[in-house]
Amino acid sequence: MNRYILYFFSLIFIFTLTFSNFTPLISKVYASQELENAQADRARLESELSNLEKEIAQKQQELSSQKGQSVSLSRDISILTTQIKKAKLDIKSKNLVIKKLGGEIIEKSKTINVLNLKIGDIKESLSQLIRKDREIDEKSFMSILLSQDSISDTYSDIDAFSSIKKEIKKSVDEIKGVKTETETEKTQLEQEKNKVVDTKVQLENIQKQVENNEKEKQQLLSISKNKEQAYQKLLDEKAKRRSEILSMLFNLRDVSAIPFEKAYEYAKVAETKTGIRPAFLLAILTQESNLGTDQGSCYVTNMDTGSGVSSKSGKVFNNVMKPSRDIKPFFDITTSVGRDPYKTLVSCPIGGSGYGGAMGPAQFIPSTWQLLKNRISNLLGIKTPDPWYAKDAFMASAIYLTDLGAANNSYTGERNAACKYYSGRKCDSKKPNNSFYGDSVMKKATNIQTKYIDPLQN
Repeated sequence: MNRYILYFFSLIFIFTLTFSNFTPLISKVYASQELENAQADRARLESELSNLEKEIAQKQQELSSQKGQSVSLSRDISILTTQIKKAKLDIKSKNLVIKKLGGEIIEKSKTINVLNLKIGDIKESLSQLIRKDREIDEKSFMSILLSQDSISDTYSDIDAFSSIKKEIKKSVDEIKGVKTETETEKTQLEQEKNKVVDTKVQLENIQKQVENNEKEKQQLLSISKNKEQAYQKLLDEKAKRRSEILSMLFNLRDVSAIPFEKAYEYAKVAETKTGIRPAFLLAILTQESNLGTDQGSCYVTNMDTGSGVSSKSGKVFNNVMKPSRDIKPFFDITTSVGRDPYKTLVSCPIGGSGYGGAMGPAQFIPSTWQLLKNRISNLLGIKTPDPWYAKDAFMASAIYLTDLGAANNSYTGERNAACKYYSGRKCDSKKPNNSFYGDSVMKKATNIQTKYIDPLQN
């Protein structure tokens, strides 16, 4: 190959690299300026947010002081007034957070676009290098030696070929690095979007709280000071509602019914050990077994094949329990807690397909319970946990939900954990058969929190 041709190709390569990097340079300068503006906005928002948080803390301190006073009409009005002011500050704070996150999402999106452009430029340069490399490969080493070029020219050509090889490797390594950086930015972008969803849900809850507090405040203001009897009646109604909540029963099959107060106590114990929010845990248990009332209606009749029968219809199922996975753990669990494995109800196969075999209020399959039992024992300080005992079942669910990412108490974290609890994967709007479970659990959690837990705390 004539060295002048090779030099010509080298000039084309240098020219291409130079001008392929020039076009995105203008875009990068523009993006950099926008990035600086966005960062300035973020700094301003962070400063405003910090001031709001100080005000909120001050209102919380006032609220704590007011709650320590003796019960009276004016005291309750003052508490509600402070709660409303604090909530309104929270609303302002949450709106700032949403605005700040919106700016960060724009930043991330622009960064990803710049990185994608960079990958495209590198790929284009790489394709040109590969074409040159193939042209060179078509010439054998012997043909180069037998050409009309001098020995020094031949060695010069070989050095050029080696340089192209090195440039190809360099470009491949650069693409790998940029791709890794792009994936990191995409992950952070998804996290920012989740934070927006979480903050909007918190904002909606606070707005509802303000509405309720405003109504209650107006009700109190309508009671004049010379109508203490009416105020006492209002307090009596609250006390009555509290008693009704505490007397609600969680009917757990095979054990005596326990009041809501006890179930809530179990959920709070689980919260102290795992960080799982009580309302969310109770919602999961409601979804799984209607708080223990629906623990299955099948018996295993054959410990070799896993076949069984419905206790209600007498229908025979060949797949009540998966023999290779769950039969031995089920036998070990039931015998360890003094139960007859042939007379212990488990879930039937859904729709007759797949396998059933889920146990107790939390509806764990035996093999999964075995994986958690040591952790349950350690956290509760017991020797042998029982899947059919409410306190043990509550703790098991809380541990599992922690593993699934629900301990941060964010809306998206809890919702995705609920979907994983059901199907093993996070919620996906494109797969409604999976996301419906998470949506249903979150609605139940809101209902439990506002209707049952909040009245107990106020």
